[in-house]
Amino acid sequence: MGLTKKILSPADIRQWTASVALSEILDLINGVNNKIVSRLIQKDLLTSKAITLVCEVLEKMQQAVKQYPPEEQPQRFGNKAFKSWFSWLQENAIGLCTSIFIDHGSGDFNDPPISYKEAIDEVSCYLIESVGNSTRIDYGTGHELAFLAFLTCLFKLNILHKQTDSDSTVINDLLAIGLVVMPKYLSLVRLLQTTYRMEPAGSHGVWCLDDFQFVPFIWGSSQMIGNSQYDPTTIPCREIAQREKDKYLLFSCIDYIYQCKTGPFEEHSNTLYGISQVPMWEKVNSGLIKMYKGEVLEKFPVVQHFLFGNLLSFERSNKTVPGSCIGQLGAAGRRIPANATTFKTPPFPSSTETPSQQQGGVQQ
Repeated sequence: MGLTKKILSPADIRQWTASVALSEILDLINGVNNKIVSRLIQKDLLTSKAITLVCEVLEKMQQAVKQYPPEEQPQRFGNKAFKSWFSWLQENAIGLCTSIFIDHGSGDFNDPPISYKEAIDEVSCYLIESVGNSTRIDYGTGHELAFLAFLTCLFKLNILHKQTDSDSTVINDLLAIGLVVMPKYLSLVRLLQTTYRMEPAGSHGVWCLDDFQFVPFIWGSSQMIGNSQYDPTTIPCREIAQREKDKYLLFSCIDYIYQCKTGPFEEHSNTLYGISQVPMWEKVNSGLIKMYKGEVLEKFPVVQHFLFGNLLSFERSNKTVPGSCIGQLGAAGRRIPANATTFKTPPFPSSTETPSQQQGGVQQ
């Protein structure tokens, strides 16, 4: 059957927000968000074989960039060599994903019932979609969403597992997604962005959270819950970001912003600067989840390019789609409070306040 677009007009957003696909992707986001509370990124973490294989695929994609150096061209942005690298990925994606499936073998899947070929085709398609658009040579939160879809499919096929045996010596796969896989993915897409001068897809400029990413900020703020050394006021601090970027997703993102932008932080990253005024990391986390739902998942320009198949269906989910992890227990037993709607003065500019609505543009 292949993957197809289903969100063809803003009217389809309602079906999308009730779909199986979104429900299962949000389950992944919330699951990682709860597991990663107060946990640091560490280089010596023991992970499952499947997580290791996913990281090896991302590493192969990163190494392949060396084969396609930037071309000399008059345009400042959008180096056309990205198209060559992207073609390499299209040609090799099935082989790369097959390596992740190695322990399953080549037989069909029973739960969910799907043929091996169709499963590989759908998973590899999401992987291809996760690195940017080869026509516009841009990258945005829609591509990040495709990577979450890729990971969601691996959990649904039981290649990755949400539960870990109590006597296991490896960390839970959900936790590994936040502490191991996401940093590896960020390393890949940042290399692509800087090597090929990729443009932000539909960026709102100073009014957006970040030009390229969103979910690492959610998980990164969850990492900070319970941290007695750094409170949200440290978000704009360049020195802290440089020092702690290898331990915290949030500071990794802030450090990358400083590499890409110049000038006062409150000017080029106004929304993040506003978030730094929130008193508690729990409030930052719950507020970011609400913002992600409203500014990414419910925005037609972002999700119109999302693809659906047998693994991630456009059909209505039988369960309530979780809008956030509000009220759930974090990994350390700390309850993430239901306070997303209690901001007296929301630190996040609403979409009605942004000048970007008059600018148009395509965001993916």
